[in-house]
Amino acid sequence: FLANHGSDVHVCNVKSAAASCPPCSRHLLETRLVQRFLSLVIVVCWLISAQAGFAAEPFELKNGDRVVMLGGTFIEREGNHGYIETALTTAWPDRKIAFRNLGWSGDTVWADSRGNFDPPAEGYQRMLALVSELKPTVIFLAYGANESFAGEPGLAPFVKQFEKLCDDLKPTNARLVFVTPPPFEKPQPPLPDVSRHNENMRKYVAAVRELSMRRNGRLVDLFAHVGVRTEIIASNPPQPSRAPLTADGVTPTPSGYFDLAQLIARELHLPTPNDPQRGFAGLARDPQSWTSTAPKSPMTLAEQLRLKIVAKNLLFFHRWRPQNITYLTGFRKHEQGNNAVEIAQFDPLVEKAEQEIAELLKP
Repeated sequence: FLANHGSDVHVCNVKSAAASCPPCSRHLLETRLVQRFLSLVIVVCWLISAQAGFAAEPFELKNGDRVVMLGGTFIEREGNHGYIETALTTAWPDRKIAFRNLGWSGDTVWADSRGNFDPPAEGYQRMLALVSELKPTVIFLAYGANESFAGEPGLAPFVKQFEKLCDDLKPTNARLVFVTPPPFEKPQPPLPDVSRHNENMRKYVAAVRELSMRRNGRLVDLFAHVGVRTEIIASNPPQPSRAPLTADGVTPTPSGYFDLAQLIARELHLPTPNDPQRGFAGLARDPQSWTSTAPKSPMTLAEQLRLKIVAKNLLFFHRWRPQNITYLTGFRKHEQGNNAVEIAQFDPLVEKAEQEIAELLKP
């Protein structure tokens, strides 16, 4: 190529430029860096447009869908509060949709919490067997928070195991929804500041985002959206309208779950449940008229529905995680194993609770 270095204009061979002509060597290096940068920009823009196009597609639960939720504490506690399930349920009130919460506090993609007295690998297999038994059509996967404490060394094993979990769930043919964990918050003293682990979590969240694309799953990115909210809270005095999501920096409070349900609803383009902290005002001539109007409040109906969902979740919890499991199906079942037949007796109770939920959904 023709090289121009001020007053020095000469022809330089591309292959020998690096060794014979330092100015040309720098020129070649800069050219290659620019080419690589432009290639990277093109790839990133394609990925963003692909993800944006996919995210723009409406999320829908169809009549007859069976939704299973898998994850750690975040998913298990959702079963106790029901705000996320309420948001999903009220989006299609005319459809029969079943939800089964299989969250387990402290769990990971390796099923570390599910072993009971067995190794986690056996708990993992039991989890897969239960998921298969439930015949889900949609599976929500919420992992990455607990695993992020392993830092950089644990990232590759996390991705590998998450990939394995997705492979092991393939026989269900269920649609996958990946939910990134919300960032840790800085709690009030004397609790430790867990928010310093967010840099590690950020890497795990990025891995979950990439995994959701590889698996053609739906992404609900709580980390990105809650992160903006957390930064606002941290830079401003506490206000009731900006209450922290958690009390300990890790686990959402009931109002925190309500806020997260709103975020999930927005990500999936769903209508949101009514805020339980807001009241209902109305005009009445006397106390009797007031009490007769109160039950008609949309807030009250939404709260009734949520409480029914929570009650149903509790019944199912006892169905799949019965107390004294060691005596019922474990290594001491020779003592009281005959009582294991009672576990299945929760099934009609769960079905009855779902019928009551369906009644509340009728206009």
